[in-house]
Amino acid sequence: MSITAPEISARIIEAVMAQKLAPGARLGEQQLAILFDCSRTIVREALTRLAARGIVTVSARRGWYVIEPSQDEAREAFEARRVIESGLIRSAGRIGKDALRSLKTHLQREKAALKGSDVGTRSYLLGDFHVCLAECLGNSLLADTLRDFTARTTLIAMLYQSSHDAAQSCEDHVRIVAALERGDTAGAEALMVEHIGTVQSALRVQAQADPLAQLRDALAPLQGTPPGAKPKAQLLRSRGKTKTQASGATPSPDDSSTYLGALL
Repeated sequence: MSITAPEISARIIEAVMAQKLAPGARLGEQQLAILFDCSRTIVREALTRLAARGIVTVSARRGWYVIEPSQDEAREAFEARRVIESGLIRSAGRIGKDALRSLKTHLQREKAALKGSDVGTRSYLLGDFHVCLAECLGNSLLADTLRDFTARTTLIAMLYQSSHDAAQSCEDHVRIVAALERGDTAGAEALMVEHIGTVQSALRVQAQADPLAQLRDALAPLQGTPPGAKPKAQLLRSRGKTKTQASGATPSPDDSSTYLGALL
């Protein structure tokens, strides 16, 4: 049985949530068709679905690639998750026994992943907790929406080098489920808002990006070099030039000062 476009989309989302596909990663139609043993038409349909969901984008020159969220898009994604997830908990009421059992099983998988070395599984499970929570609270539509937002915030965490501790995320999830088990909906909602805020605050996002930052660092004076001092190679070049000018001779190609000057 051949793979379908929705299945390919789901695999790509899973790879993003597992941090196996980085922001800006190119998704070639031909390569994906070979990997999934299907036609490029099926692949294009899958990528078009993901583009509509805000996970990939397409460029006439570059083709398909995973999105690279801007700072404004990062802020909006976290705001959206905060509104959706807090509202979901607030309107859900008391959680059922089966749903509670499913959440606790998920937490056990998170804890096991934290002890292991598979970073991809750990990342996926920590993000999927929020999708699982929406499903357990009986809203499959919001679960699908949260899956996309969680994928986006995973890309954001990768792009802006999040320093958030995975163990802390798991502990936050445990506290949220414990509050739901007690019937403390308000407490669970407050904990969810706090959790999302903590994850967002761990992003290394500058208040205002410096477009010249990389060039500025590259051209900064070397440590121990006085401001305005000529580099050693430049001094050698100027000395060599003075000697040849005084003698009236043409600089030799083998002359060290000429060679250093050519390099610069």
